[in-house]
Amino acid sequence: MHIPDGFLDPWVLAGCFVLAAAAIGFSSWRLNGRLDDARVPLLGVVSAGIFAAQMLNWPIPGGTSAHFVGGAFAAILLGPYLGCLAMASVVVVQAFVFGDGGVLALGANLLNMAVVDVFVGYALFRALVGLGETIAAFVAGWGAITVSAAAVGLQAGLSSTFAYDLATTLTVMTAGHAVLGLVEGLITVLVVRYLLDVRPDLVLGLTGPNTGGDRPEEATV
Repeated sequence: MHIPDGFLDPWVLAGCFVLAAAAIGFSSWRLNGRLDDARVPLLGVVSAGIFAAQMLNWPIPGGTSAHFVGGAFAAILLGPYLGCLAMASVVVVQAFVFGDGGVLALGANLLNMAVVDVFVGYALFRALVGLGETIAAFVAGWGAITVSAAAVGLQAGLSSTFAYDLATTLTVMTAGHAVLGLVEGLITVLVVRYLLDVRPDLVLGLTGPNTGGDRPEEATV
């Protein structure tokens, strides 16, 4: 999922950077004045947890590996705007400190993991939560990572510097992550289900998005 430098054309990098900056800036604006002493530590804990979870890789055929991304989980737990900022902090640290994803490709990686993964996951969760939190969390985790992978395939396929055409990159990335996404969905539902059982007050995504992730007792749905 992390795109290294040298895989995308400059115009694709620029476009992704603009879109990612706009979405992250909008999320920051929506949260202006809403972050209190209770939410800031939660933001840090969720970001650190996702960062650690992304370090755990499982091997897949072909000599590469996959890992939990966590955008849908962040959105369900924190709401879409705070979830976007949490994922953005993870992706930025990974790029500048650990070299996981290129610095020049940072805009693309932010767009895919901190924007598309988060907002698609949140939209799916909210659309399906009437069927039950378990179903909604699983589909959110699976669907968000699959759409994010399609975005990566689109960016790579549109870039002349990448060796494969658009049809190939879209097919490989989407189909591959539609299968790998089953693990993402399973992990998402297990963690969300556990938190709903022991600390439902921490699952801020159960409320509407207009509050930017307010706690259930103080939100307007």
